[in-house]
Amino acid sequence: MRAIEAVTTPGETPALCHSVGVSRASLYRRRRPAPRSTPPQPRAPSPRALGAPERQAVLDVLHSERFIDQSPAEVHATLLEEQRYLCAPRTMYRVLAAAKEVRERRAQARHPAYTAPELVATRPNQVWSWDITKLKGPIPYLYYSLYVILDLFSRYAVGWMVARHENAHLAARLIEQTCAKQRIGPQQLTIHADRGAPMRSKRVALLFSDLGINASHSRPRVSNDNPFSEAQFRTLKYRPAFPDRFGSLPHARAVSRDLFAWYNDAHHHSGLTYLTPAAVHYGRAATVLATRHRTRLAAYAAHPERFVQGPPRPETLPTAAWINRPPTSTRGDAPGATIVTPDDPQQGVIRRSPPLTDARLITRVSSVESLQ
Repeated sequence: MRAIEAVTTPGETPALCHSVGVSRASLYRRRRPAPRSTPPQPRAPSPRALGAPERQAVLDVLHSERFIDQSPAEVHATLLEEQRYLCAPRTMYRVLAAAKEVRERRAQARHPAYTAPELVATRPNQVWSWDITKLKGPIPYLYYSLYVILDLFSRYAVGWMVARHENAHLAARLIEQTCAKQRIGPQQLTIHADRGAPMRSKRVALLFSDLGINASHSRPRVSNDNPFSEAQFRTLKYRPAFPDRFGSLPHARAVSRDLFAWYNDAHHHSGLTYLTPAAVHYGRAATVLATRHRTRLAAYAAHPERFVQGPPRPETLPTAAWINRPPTSTRGDAPGATIVTPDDPQQGVIRRSPPLTDARLITRVSSVESLQ
């Protein structure tokens, strides 16, 4: 660039700029730089501005106990009704801004710090997860509510129900009857859910207290704290047989009955070594895995050259399922809390605090599909 600047012949400048890839405008700016602009001068105060005593009087009024929690617009209106005029509301904001007090002046709600739930299940009927999803009805803005209770370890849908709406009493009846069907005893089960209204209702809390069940809840607006229920809803709604809309409540129940029969008894779950949830939940996993292994051994004996990694090894079922895998350290106990103390990186033991009241046994029922 400096060599081009030294060239004074007018006809050579464009060719030289083109040869080095520099525009002529850049060259001309370097030859004749624009003069630097002078720094801006401070503005003289407006004759209409408030003086220092007046500004302090405005601050004193805004800081008074009477107006401490009101906006400048409210203060201005109140003073006008009392036949007093200090300044315009916008001037009040400028005075507050100069004093670095422009912020939310009302008392703010302070939410408690929520901790991530840490749950580990090493066998069926140890931890359940439940949630509610919406099913589109026959017309826009009409939805049915699908309640689903899922076993964390086996992914088995232990209970489900389709109703016209969300309701704490319906949820409590579903949970109570599902516990009876699965023969849940006191101090055996932890049930996890998000923070929806039915999940945190008094009716459900009293039921948990009566049955000796520990409750666990997700953090607000954290869907990953309830991943098993969310993933199960996704699996159902992406099935080819899942309709875009349901013609009626009986139609929704009939389709759901077929979908859950497929999910529990025919769906080979990738998180269960491609076993069905029913096989894991009811203790048939070892038999199924042994049958698979014998089949592979027979294939290996017939064509060992096709198994480049040697004889097939038996498959194993995962020993634990968890929500927010807990650390190995032991945590302190708290009343009504679910404490997880892993014995090793693959397994955990859930300890529960004593329930608020004595648990009572419940009788077994045959079905929960008729609830509305």
